Amino acid sequence: MLKRFARLRLITLLGGLLLTSACTAQNSGDQAAAPYTDGTEYVTLPAPNHRYSDSGKVEVVEVFSYGCIHCAHFAPKAEELRKQLPPGVEFKLLPAAFSDEWLPYARAYYAAKKLGVVDQTHLALFKAKFDDHYPISTLDELADFYAHQGVDRAKFMEIASSDEVTAQIKKDLDLIKSWGVTGTPTLVVDGKYRSNEIKTLDQLVAMTQWLAKRDLNGGK
Repeated sequence: MLKRFARLRLITLLGGLLLTSACTAQNSGDQAAAPYTDGTEYVTLPAPNHRYSDSGKVEVVEVFSYGCIHCAHFAPKAEELRKQLPPGVEFKLLPAAFSDEWLPYARAYYAAKKLGVVDQTHLALFKAKFDDHYPISTLDELADFYAHQGVDRAKFMEIASSDEVTAQIKKDLDLIKSWGVTGTPTLVVDGKYRSNEIKTLDQLVAMTQWLAKRDLNGGK
């Protein structure tokens, strides 16, 4: 299994932690010159394009982990991004099992998705782990967390440990590798563009919006 933790290249300090796996933002999507540079803030992925789903809509995929503190910082902004995307663009989450330590989080995400509780538990899990310092590392501890959220614990464990979820996680890792993702959070737009070097999380949001709108308009 690919062993790699969140690896965010620090570029500068502008009043807070500045990460990588993202973008450069100015609210200038309408200006003549492109506000972002291919090969710097983002990279164009080689063809054929590998999408996460076959929904037919432009997709914005966040590669993340509940074990990643940078993802915890980004989660509220990702929620804002999801709400701001135009019609025809959809936001998706893809849990990265980059290590044995992160595997339970990927299993937990798919169990929560199957049980229909991601919307109510996504931000709550980051808060419990990183703000409230609740012990959440193992699948059992994750099951306890979801049980406190009203989820049937036994059902959660059954789904999280299933062969179906194991197969999905393996499929995800193949897709993540094809995208060249090595850290979290990383955003991939329609299997064509991957966030690369960024300065702030706000920039990651703005660049992703720009890429998604451009792709929606046929690359213009």
